Amino acid sequence: MTNRPMRVALPSKGRLSERALELFELAGLRPAFLADRALVASLGEFEAIFVRAADIPEYVADGAAEVGVTGADCVAESGRKVAEVLDLGFGRCRLVVAAREESTVESARDLPAGIRVATSFPRCANMYFQSLGIPIAIAPVSGATEIAPHLGVADVIVDLTSTGSTLKVNGLREIGTVLESTARMIANPAALADEKLRSQIEGIATGLESVLRAQEKRYLMANVPKDRLDEVRAVIPGISGPTIVEVLDSGTWVAAHAVVDADAVYRTIAKLKALGATGILVTRIERLMP
Repeated sequence: MTNRPMRVALPSKGRLSERALELFELAGLRPAFLADRALVASLGEFEAIFVRAADIPEYVADGAAEVGVTGADCVAESGRKVAEVLDLGFGRCRLVVAAREESTVESARDLPAGIRVATSFPRCANMYFQSLGIPIAIAPVSGATEIAPHLGVADVIVDLTSTGSTLKVNGLREIGTVLESTARMIANPAALADEKLRSQIEGIATGLESVLRAQEKRYLMANVPKDRLDEVRAVIPGISGPTIVEVLDSGTWVAAHAVVDADAVYRTIAKLKALGATGILVTRIERLMP
């Protein structure tokens, strides 16, 4: 490995770029650009480069960057040997097979041999249809894949979708799922084998994971009747049980502190109120590691 700072490849634009930058900032790794539209930035003790998400597996596999953030679909299509370090959870989408709405085919398994497939994911499409035992002919496209079946360029397409709405608007429907994708933190295997670099990579992963965990949780505090603690523990078990603090009064109240699921806060508050809790406070958490 070189003596330069460890390099992190981040998406330069598109659906993953904004979320990746936000996550790194929350983890304390905010890129410092030297100029507008610069493709290189300082990232604390590291260096960030901004490239197409589809190219990031190549940069990481070749060692031009030790770490990268890109979609699992890009990793699969590249076929390059990289190590997945962390599933970041955002950028969720699916690579699907879609046919014209009026087609009588219900499943990709029912497609005939020699079917023409329009896609910008030829490797993934070939591997998927090989697994079904169906030889195909690839019609490579780089954009507007949905129009291909209507122009006679292809019989079906293999393309990314999040909700399926774009396919529906263009008169297509899903007949198979090739893979499901989210943003992933990936690393160069040789970098992971280097003790110093592995420690730095693990440090970034820990920081990002702490932010992701925190986004799903809230910190809750409430004054509760001391004689109802057993019921309170059932409502807010926390990570390893609620923290109970004595309140300087007659001894009939205690303060309960716990980490709770963000999507269950409203139910938790209602249950605590039913137990006589007062002074309930809920706040966001910046980072959380178990």
